[in-house]
Amino acid sequence: MPEAGTTRRDLFKLGAATAAGLIASKLGAASSEETPAAKPSPSAPFNPVTALAMPTRNLGRTGHLVGLFSLGGQAAIEKAENEKVAVPLIERALDLGVNYLDTSARYGGEARWSERYFGQVMKRRRKEAFLATKTHDRTADGSLRLLETSLKLLQTDHVDLWQLHAMSTMDDVERVCAKGGALEAFQKARDQKLVRFLGLSGHTDPDILAEAIRRFPFDTVLMAFNAADTWHLPFKKTLLPLAVEKEIGIIGMKIPARGRILEGVQPPPPEQQRGIAKHDRPGTLTMREAMRYTLSHPVSTVIIGVDTMAQLEENVAIARSFVPASSTQLEALEQKVKPVYGQASWYKRDAPANPPK
Repeated sequence: MPEAGTTRRDLFKLGAATAAGLIASKLGAASSEETPAAKPSPSAPFNPVTALAMPTRNLGRTGHLVGLFSLGGQAAIEKAENEKVAVPLIERALDLGVNYLDTSARYGGEARWSERYFGQVMKRRRKEAFLATKTHDRTADGSLRLLETSLKLLQTDHVDLWQLHAMSTMDDVERVCAKGGALEAFQKARDQKLVRFLGLSGHTDPDILAEAIRRFPFDTVLMAFNAADTWHLPFKKTLLPLAVEKEIGIIGMKIPARGRILEGVQPPPPEQQRGIAKHDRPGTLTMREAMRYTLSHPVSTVIIGVDTMAQLEENVAIARSFVPASSTQLEALEQKVKPVYGQASWYKRDAPANPPK
């Protein structure tokens, strides 16, 4: 049986935090003054277009005011030999006021196309974007090697946010926390001013991310969170309140579940779908409804990959005109997506094979 949808008790617990997230505070960036700096601290990025382009929210304790819509480094931006499409998308995003860019050492395969494309823009416009990348290696040495290449490909001397990529199991948590684990690299890189802030990401199980942030003071968490969330392993039940309590910047991803949540978008053939939730039907929500659902919770921003200029411009326009949904409206969106919640939860642990009756 699927788990219950949003309740008024849920919204009561999160409502104050949501309101607070809409108000700019003067919280400063996290400091690591206890360790001597290897070089001067990098300056904070600033895109002068953002405040006029869309509402902004605090990215946790970082001091960065992030636009509601941020650009993800997948879709067109991770495709091989796609420079003529990817680079203009990144340029246009900055022009439109996007001030947070997300990529990973894993996007685009071994060639790391995503970081390459971002680097072509960052070599000229680094000061306009809060730049985030990730390591999928669980060891300190392996992660530092990945970071070294990331900096070269991104054509910068630092990234604003370095994240543990796809934390999916308790073994991942144990390995990064162990002696010689990735968290040693995180602290070393921050002390050396190669990164400004530290985060983690995951979409498989909210309890894994919750355990990780109980063990280490991360600055941000990148979590899968869309309108289908409530029906299976909901991230909003435990992880979202915990992140709010710890004042961690909360970044939402999988907003359209790679299109499987969107009406009129036919999913890939079942044999090409990951997980056991294989369906051959379009979704039920508009992109506006999908973004509105997630942004009506206490998240700082949502990152979404795009394939076309039209998609990019639509997402910025949706962010610009965002109005929070009421509890009744949120419940209605959850019910609307319920028939396809299985295919929209394909990335979660033990994703349901069939939607509820």
